[in-house]
Amino acid sequence: MEDYNAARQVWHANPAAVRTSQVAAAYSVIDQVMAGNHRDGDRLRGAVAIDSEPGLGKTTIATRYGRDFHRRMYRRYGPTTSDGSQRLPVAFVPLQSATTLKDLNKQILRSYRHPAGSRDTKADLVALVVDSVTTAATRLIIIDDLHFVDYNHRDGKAVANHLKGLANALPVTFMYIGVGLLERRFFTEGNDRGSKGLEVAQMARRTTRCPVAPFTLSTDAGFRAWVDLLAALQSQLLLADAPPDVLTRHARELFRRTQGRIGSLTGLLEHACHIAVTTGIEDITTEVLSMSVADNASETSAA
Repeated sequence: MEDYNAARQVWHANPAAVRTSQVAAAYSVIDQVMAGNHRDGDRLRGAVAIDSEPGLGKTTIATRYGRDFHRRMYRRYGPTTSDGSQRLPVAFVPLQSATTLKDLNKQILRSYRHPAGSRDTKADLVALVVDSVTTAATRLIIIDDLHFVDYNHRDGKAVANHLKGLANALPVTFMYIGVGLLERRFFTEGNDRGSKGLEVAQMARRTTRCPVAPFTLSTDAGFRAWVDLLAALQSQLLLADAPPDVLTRHARELFRRTQGRIGSLTGLLEHACHIAVTTGIEDITTEVLSMSVADNASETSAA
């Protein structure tokens, strides 16, 4: 039983992604932008930026879309390119705090497991990035945590210019993921939107913004979407005494505790399942929910 409970802990900590209305809306926007992938190699492709508050599933949307695109490309073209190189249709590049131009290039090379990713010369790194992307026939590059780039600093502006340069040089679509990119002036490249920043910024003309909204209970459609999400999640729970409506019966309370943020919801449910298993209750009851802690933002907002 101890091993079984440990296996359940792993299962509950890694719920399967649910195709919510937000995911479907984001896919629709991304699909439209990805249509530009059919352009000839010398024509610039557009980019898409998934931009929202924290905890709304931005990275999950991006990685799930990248997985689906990767599988389609493998099914259509196979695992190797025409010259025998390994095909890597998607590159996922997570950024770190205070990212510089060199950091960006190194992170891209690391996504390809490139052995020369530790070189210091900027020109060498750029050439290696271009070579890696073209050799692997990459068609989608996902840049995560773009909010780590400070566009008010010269390093941040250099990164923005470099991304535009890579978009010019590579036959790929870029997908950017970040928190508050609009407020951080990503689209205006650090310029004041009050001036003509939005009009003159190339990034704003090249990039389609894809916002992700939190769930809401203020409309009938919003409430149904929230209940549908809970129904999908409750079907995955492994609790011996849980009824079929183990989560949907707590729909309003779960919304109050998480404010409709899917990241906060999955975290709270992970904690609740832990308590249900370790106490032997084997159900997510009102008592179990009251014992379960959520992230600080959720607890503060729910107070």
